[in-house]
Amino acid sequence: MKSADNNVLISVRDLKKNFDEHIHVLNGVNVDINKGDVICVIGPSGSGKSTFLRCLNLLEKPTSGQIFFEGDELTGKKTDLNLHRQKMGMVFQQFNLFPHMTVMDNLTCAPCMLRKIPKEQAEAKALELLSRVGLADRAGAYPNQLSGGQKQRVAIVRALCMEPDVMLFDEPTSALDPEMVGEVLDVMKKLAEDGMTMVVVTHEMGFAREVSNRVLFLDGGVIAEEGTPAEVFGNPKCERLKTFLAKVL
Repeated sequence: MKSADNNVLISVRDLKKNFDEHIHVLNGVNVDINKGDVICVIGPSGSGKSTFLRCLNLLEKPTSGQIFFEGDELTGKKTDLNLHRQKMGMVFQQFNLFPHMTVMDNLTCAPCMLRKIPKEQAEAKALELLSRVGLADRAGAYPNQLSGGQKQRVAIVRALCMEPDVMLFDEPTSALDPEMVGEVLDVMKKLAEDGMTMVVVTHEMGFAREVSNRVLFLDGGVIAEEGTPAEVFGNPKCERLKTFLAKVL
Protein backbone atom coordinates (compact mmCIF):
# COMPACT_ATOMS: atom_id res chain seq x y z
CA MET A 1 0.00 0.00 0.00
CA LYS A 2 1.42 3.33 -1.10
CA SER A 3 0.34 6.50 0.65
CA ALA A 4 -1.88 8.75 -1.45
CA ASP A 5 -0.41 11.85 0.17
CA ASN A 6 3.17 12.39 -0.95
CA ASN A 7 3.71 14.81 1.93
CA VAL A 8 3.24 12.04 4.54
CA LEU A 9 6.61 10.59 5.51
CA ILE A 10 5.48 8.19 8.26
CA SER A 11 1.96 6.89 8.77
CA VAL A 12 1.07 4.94 11.92
CA ARG A 13 -2.17 2.95 12.04
CA ASP A 14 -3.61 1.35 15.19
CA LEU A 15 -0.17 0.68 16.66
CA LYS A 16 -0.20 -1.62 19.69
CA LYS A 17 2.66 -2.97 21.77
CA ASN A 18 2.36 -5.49 24.59
CA PHE A 19 5.36 -6.76 26.53
CA ASP A 20 3.30 -9.58 27.97
CA GLU A 21 -0.37 -10.28 28.53
CA HIS A 22 -0.44 -7.85 31.47
CA ILE A 23 1.73 -4.98 30.17
CA HIS A 24 0.02 -3.11 27.34
CA VAL A 25 2.25 -0.10 26.58
CA LEU A 26 0.68 1.14 23.33
CA ASN A 27 -3.05 0.76 22.90
CA GLY A 28 -3.81 2.00 19.39
CA VAL A 29 -1.71 4.95 18.21
CA ASN A 30 -2.73 6.68 14.97
CA VAL A 31 -0.73 9.56 13.52
CA ASP A 32 0.69 10.92 10.25
CA ILE A 33 4.10 12.57 10.29
CA ASN A 34 4.60 14.94 7.37
CA LYS A 35 7.81 15.98 5.67
CA GLY A 36 9.29 18.93 7.57
CA ASP A 37 7.29 18.27 10.74
CA VAL A 38 8.98 18.82 14.07
CA ILE A 39 6.84 16.74 16.42
CA CYS A 40 7.46 16.69 20.15
CA VAL A 41 6.03 13.75 22.08
CA ILE A 42 5.29 14.55 25.72
CA GLY A 43 3.59 12.74 28.55
CA PRO A 44 4.10 11.15 31.97
CA SER A 45 6.59 8.34 32.63
CA GLY A 46 5.21 5.01 31.47
CA SER A 47 2.86 6.52 28.90
CA GLY A 48 4.60 4.77 25.99
CA LYS A 49 6.60 7.66 24.52
CA SER A 50 9.93 5.88 24.04
CA THR A 51 8.24 2.65 22.97
CA PHE A 52 6.30 4.58 20.33
CA LEU A 53 9.51 6.14 19.01
CA ARG A 54 11.36 2.82 18.96
CA CYS A 55 8.48 1.20 17.10
CA LEU A 56 8.81 3.75 14.28
CA ASN A 57 12.00 2.06 13.05
CA LEU A 58 11.07 -1.34 14.53
CA LEU A 59 13.73 -1.35 17.24
CA GLU A 60 10.65 -2.52 19.13
CA LYS A 61 8.49 -4.85 17.09
CA PRO A 62 4.81 -3.85 17.32
CA THR A 63 2.34 -6.41 18.61
CA SER A 64 -0.11 -5.27 15.94
CA GLY A 65 -0.84 -2.33 13.67
CA GLN A 66 0.91 -0.88 10.63
CA ILE A 67 3.74 1.60 10.08
CA PHE A 68 4.32 3.05 6.63
CA PHE A 69 7.56 4.91 5.83
CA GLU A 70 7.77 6.76 2.52
CA GLY A 71 4.82 4.67 1.37
CA ASP A 72 6.33 1.27 2.20
CA GLU A 73 4.98 -0.84 5.04
CA LEU A 74 7.78 -1.39 7.55
CA THR A 75 5.63 -3.97 9.33
CA GLY A 76 5.30 -5.98 6.10
CA LYS A 77 7.20 -9.26 5.77
CA LYS A 78 8.98 -8.39 2.51
CA THR A 79 10.30 -4.99 3.56
CA ASP A 80 14.08 -4.42 3.53
CA LEU A 81 14.10 -2.99 7.04
CA ASN A 82 17.84 -2.29 7.13
CA LEU A 83 17.57 -0.17 3.99
CA HIS A 84 14.78 1.93 5.51
CA ARG A 85 16.59 2.27 8.83
CA GLN A 86 19.47 3.96 6.99
CA LYS A 87 17.02 6.79 6.22
CA MET A 88 15.90 7.11 9.88
CA GLY A 89 18.50 8.70 12.14
CA MET A 90 18.17 7.77 15.82
CA VAL A 91 19.61 9.60 18.83
CA PHE A 92 19.27 7.91 22.22
CA GLN A 93 19.43 9.07 25.85
CA GLN A 94 22.83 7.41 26.15
CA PHE A 95 25.28 8.31 23.42
CA ASN A 96 26.21 4.77 22.29
CA LEU A 97 29.53 5.88 20.80
CA PHE A 98 32.21 3.23 20.27
CA PRO A 99 34.72 3.98 23.06
CA HIS A 100 37.71 2.47 21.22
CA MET A 101 37.16 4.65 18.13
CA THR A 102 37.97 8.31 17.57
CA VAL A 103 35.13 10.73 16.88
CA MET A 104 35.95 10.64 13.17
CA ASP A 105 35.91 6.84 13.05
CA ASN A 106 32.58 6.79 14.94
CA LEU A 107 31.14 9.11 12.29
CA THR A 108 32.47 7.40 9.17
CA CYS A 109 32.14 3.67 9.91
CA ALA A 110 28.42 3.40 9.01
CA PRO A 111 28.53 5.52 5.82
CA CYS A 112 31.57 3.58 4.61
CA MET A 113 30.27 0.12 5.53
CA LEU A 114 26.55 0.47 4.79
CA ARG A 115 26.41 3.09 2.05
CA LYS A 116 29.82 2.22 0.54
CA ILE A 117 30.87 5.87 0.55
CA PRO A 118 34.63 6.37 -0.05
CA LYS A 119 36.51 7.10 3.18
CA GLU A 120 37.78 10.51 2.04
CA GLN A 121 34.26 11.60 1.06
CA ALA A 122 32.80 10.34 4.34
CA GLU A 123 35.47 12.15 6.35
CA ALA A 124 34.88 15.41 4.48
CA LYS A 125 31.14 15.19 5.19
CA ALA A 126 31.78 14.34 8.86
CA LEU A 127 34.15 17.28 9.26
CA GLU A 128 31.62 19.64 7.68
CA LEU A 129 28.93 18.46 10.11
CA LEU A 130 31.30 18.61 13.11
CA SER A 131 32.03 22.22 12.18
CA ARG A 132 28.30 22.98 12.19
CA VAL A 133 28.02 21.78 15.79
CA GLY A 134 31.26 23.44 16.92
CA LEU A 135 33.34 20.27 17.28
CA ALA A 136 35.68 20.29 14.27
CA ASP A 137 38.67 20.36 16.64
CA ARG A 138 37.54 17.14 18.36
CA ALA A 139 37.64 14.83 15.31
CA GLY A 140 40.67 12.96 16.63
CA ALA A 141 39.45 12.70 20.23
CA TYR A 142 38.05 9.58 21.88
CA PRO A 143 34.61 9.58 23.54
CA ASN A 144 36.10 9.47 27.06
CA GLN A 145 37.80 12.79 26.30
CA LEU A 146 34.45 14.52 25.62
CA SER A 147 31.84 16.07 27.89
CA GLY A 148 28.31 14.69 27.90
CA GLY A 149 27.06 17.54 25.73
CA GLN A 150 29.89 16.99 23.24
CA LYS A 151 29.14 13.25 23.09
CA GLN A 152 25.49 13.91 22.34
CA ARG A 153 26.38 16.41 19.62
CA VAL A 154 28.68 13.78 18.10
CA ALA A 155 25.83 11.25 18.31
CA ILE A 156 23.59 13.67 16.39
CA VAL A 157 26.29 14.17 13.76
CA ARG A 158 26.74 10.41 13.49
CA ALA A 159 23.06 10.07 12.57
CA LEU A 160 23.28 12.99 10.12
CA CYS A 161 26.26 11.42 8.35
CA MET A 162 23.85 8.84 6.92
CA GLU A 163 21.82 11.70 5.35
CA PRO A 164 18.52 10.51 6.86
CA ASP A 165 15.05 11.63 5.81
CA VAL A 166 13.88 11.82 9.43
CA MET A 167 15.58 12.13 12.82
CA LEU A 168 14.19 10.34 15.89
CA PHE A 169 15.28 11.66 19.30
CA ASP A 170 14.59 9.66 22.46
CA GLU A 171 14.95 12.12 25.36
CA PRO A 172 18.33 13.29 24.03
CA THR A 173 19.06 15.62 26.97
CA SER A 174 17.88 13.48 29.89
CA ALA A 175 21.36 12.06 30.64
CA LEU A 176 23.08 15.46 30.51
CA ASP A 177 24.09 17.82 33.27
CA PRO A 178 21.79 20.88 33.19
CA GLU A 179 24.47 23.25 31.85
CA MET A 180 25.01 20.96 28.83
CA VAL A 181 21.37 20.71 27.80
CA GLY A 182 21.34 24.03 25.95
CA GLU A 183 24.18 23.17 23.58
CA VAL A 184 22.37 20.03 22.39
CA LEU A 185 19.00 21.78 22.06
CA ASP A 186 20.67 24.52 20.01
CA VAL A 187 21.89 21.93 17.51
CA MET A 188 18.39 20.48 17.30
CA LYS A 189 16.88 23.94 16.76
CA LYS A 190 19.23 24.50 13.83
CA LEU A 191 18.20 21.16 12.34
CA ALA A 192 14.55 22.18 12.60
CA GLU A 193 15.31 25.53 10.95
CA ASP A 194 17.02 23.66 8.10
CA GLY A 195 13.82 21.68 7.46
CA MET A 196 14.77 18.30 8.93
CA THR A 197 11.77 16.13 9.80
CA MET A 198 12.08 15.31 13.50
CA VAL A 199 10.19 13.30 16.10
CA VAL A 200 11.39 14.17 19.60
CA VAL A 201 10.44 12.47 22.85
CA THR A 202 11.29 15.14 25.40
CA HIS A 203 10.77 16.54 28.88
CA GLU A 204 12.01 19.95 27.66
CA MET A 205 8.71 21.82 27.47
CA GLY A 206 10.38 25.07 26.45
CA PHE A 207 11.89 23.35 23.42
CA ALA A 208 8.56 21.72 22.54
CA ARG A 209 6.81 25.06 22.79
CA GLU A 210 9.40 26.99 20.78
CA VAL A 211 10.58 24.60 18.07
CA SER A 212 7.87 22.05 17.29
CA ASN A 213 4.96 22.62 14.92
CA ARG A 214 2.95 19.77 16.50
CA VAL A 215 2.83 18.27 19.98
CA LEU A 216 1.53 14.80 20.83
CA PHE A 217 0.47 14.10 24.43
CA LEU A 218 0.65 10.39 25.16
CA ASP A 219 -1.19 8.94 28.12
CA GLY A 220 -2.16 5.33 28.73
CA GLY A 221 -0.60 4.23 25.46
CA VAL A 222 -2.73 6.45 23.22
CA ILE A 223 -2.49 10.00 21.87
CA ALA A 224 -4.80 11.68 24.36
CA GLU A 225 -4.43 15.10 22.72
CA GLU A 226 -2.49 16.67 19.87
CA GLY A 227 -2.20 20.09 18.33
CA THR A 228 0.05 23.05 17.82
CA PRO A 229 2.19 24.17 20.77
CA ALA A 230 -0.18 27.10 21.27
CA GLU A 231 -3.16 24.73 21.47
CA VAL A 232 -1.55 22.07 23.67
CA PHE A 233 0.21 24.41 26.10
CA GLY A 234 -2.09 27.41 25.90
CA ASN A 235 -5.50 25.79 25.70
CA PRO A 236 -5.35 22.11 26.76
CA LYS A 237 -8.67 20.30 26.48
CA CYS A 238 -8.37 16.97 28.30
CA GLU A 239 -8.11 16.95 32.09
CA ARG A 240 -5.15 14.57 32.08
CA LEU A 241 -3.10 17.00 29.98
CA LYS A 242 -4.09 19.90 32.22
CA THR A 243 -2.90 17.94 35.27
CA PHE A 244 0.35 16.96 33.54
CA LEU A 245 1.15 20.53 32.48
CA ALA A 246 0.40 21.86 35.95
CA LYS A 247 3.18 19.63 37.28
CA VAL A 248 5.85 20.26 34.63
CA LEU A 249 5.42 23.93 33.72
